[in-house]
Amino acid sequence: MEYEADLARQAVEAFVQSGKRIEMPADVPQRLLEPAGVFVSLKEAGRLRGCIGTIGATEPSAAAEIISSAILAASQDPRFSPVEPTELSELSYSVDVLGKPEAATGPESLDPKRYGCIVECDGRRGLLLPDIEGIDTPAEQIAVCRQKGGIGPDEPVNLYRFTVKRRL
Repeated sequence: MEYEADLARQAVEAFVQSGKRIEMPADVPQRLLEPAGVFVSLKEAGRLRGCIGTIGATEPSAAAEIISSAILAASQDPRFSPVEPTELSELSYSVDVLGKPEAATGPESLDPKRYGCIVECDGRRGLLLPDIEGIDTPAEQIAVCRQKGGIGPDEPVNLYRFTVKRRL
């Protein structure tokens, strides 16, 4: 298991079992010492169990961002009930460390397998990570982002794309 996913696992297990946030480990790799947006996804039997993250950094390091997002994915994702201690052994973890978003010139500059997508309109925003099962075209990617952001299909939007480093 990659360091990022293992850190997310440690954070979730400690929080679910004790209600406490883990301390920052001493052995954090250099790549995680800089601030970055991250998304932590929890799966149980291959099905999504929780996913929370940030587009931009809210913590002083990507490692701290992983810990926070992992705890929130396990306890605050509004689509799911909080993770129970009996589920811990069944969970798998993935962590996406986001690159800086860049303006996309249009749907033709998106590739849902390679880039994540952000759609913005009047302060509302929807985000979709790259390489999501069932999302094969830029149009599908944009439609999901619009839905997540509460943005209508005919409203004008600003499009952004970003890369991720996915760690399982």
